[in-house]
Amino acid sequence: MQLTKKSLLQTWHSKNLSIALFAYFLIAVIATAQGLFAGPKTYVPGGHSYISYNNFRIFKLSFYHLLQGKDIYQLFPDEHWDLYKYSPAFALCFGVLSWMPDSIGLLLWNLINSLCLFFGIRLLPGLSDEKKSWILLFSLLEMLLSIQNTQSNGLMAGLIVLAFALAERSKYALSTLCIVFSFYIKIYGVLAFVFYLFYPGKLRLAGWSIFWMILFALLPLVVVNTHQLGFLYHSWFDLLMGDRSASMGVSLMGIMDTWFHLAYLKNSITLIGLLLFLLPLIHINRYKDYTFRLLYLASVLIWMVIFNHKAESPTFVIVTAGIGIWYFSQHSDLLNRVLLILSFFLISMSVSDLVPAPVRDHLIRPYGIKAVMGIVVWLKIFYEQITLRYRSLPSITADAAVI
Repeated sequence: MQLTKKSLLQTWHSKNLSIALFAYFLIAVIATAQGLFAGPKTYVPGGHSYISYNNFRIFKLSFYHLLQGKDIYQLFPDEHWDLYKYSPAFALCFGVLSWMPDSIGLLLWNLINSLCLFFGIRLLPGLSDEKKSWILLFSLLEMLLSIQNTQSNGLMAGLIVLAFALAERSKYALSTLCIVFSFYIKIYGVLAFVFYLFYPGKLRLAGWSIFWMILFALLPLVVVNTHQLGFLYHSWFDLLMGDRSASMGVSLMGIMDTWFHLAYLKNSITLIGLLLFLLPLIHINRYKDYTFRLLYLASVLIWMVIFNHKAESPTFVIVTAGIGIWYFSQHSDLLNRVLLILSFFLISMSVSDLVPAPVRDHLIRPYGIKAVMGIVVWLKIFYEQITLRYRSLPSITADAAVI
């Protein structure tokens, strides 16, 4: 009888994960249909109208601009709104989708984003299917928001989680590939290299990391010469430096600016945040503790956004993935439950139509309210890491990979 109950419970948990997979597939289809059938969009009053899936068009055309020998980091106002801000390698890789009709390419792009995070969470060892399902469902609305804007945030979150899950299985070549690719999308992905302090075979990890870094750096030489590639990296660097000086984002820096008018502390805040992020590494004896490693995974995901000067509302699927992993990887208590509920409402619901437009437009967005719970939960994770006051789940202790 006990075996029967256990079997039924496992079937139910697996069914929950199947429901989550269906939900992630469905929102990709819905977001694609919305993008294809929506009317043109104007980004500034009286400005040019652009196709509604503008970000996808930026990525798509960056491939053709690369082939044509253009500066891919210039504005192309006759083609799309805003700048391309990723690496030359990503522009080349996007050629896989660029040649397709938009209806197919856009659907595949949205599926890549949604399913990458799904399979990253699915591969995490030590967590039950039920907990994985809850992590995915907790991030569902933010994933929808991200792919409605045809952004790469789901892919970023998925690559980081995949890198961690693969490292737990000693799949170092694939793990390092995920982190390096995330870096060549958004440079904050480099933060995830901290994972490799936790595993043996550090020479192998370093070797694979260097190999992938060089490969992606030189990959555009397939279509451009060395002079043009050097020019593109210089242009990319100039763009990123100018972007950092001009942006605050929905982040801790943004809150310090809008709440306290302390914009000049941007660099100091980033440095302090980095030091706090690294400080728990003093507990070398805890590197073999899987819950400690999971907390670092959650910390990386949240840090990438709350200390990111370019963070915006669709970026927060990365934060909700981190919060979900933090909450469901240990025993729950009242404080953690309160933080989880507040995170859901202040992150996922605060910019929804359920909140009156005046509140969204004059409070939530201008004051970066969406970033508040990401900051609070990250500080809670830091507290748990530095004091070692967290409660591991029995399944994690018993079943997780041991290094």
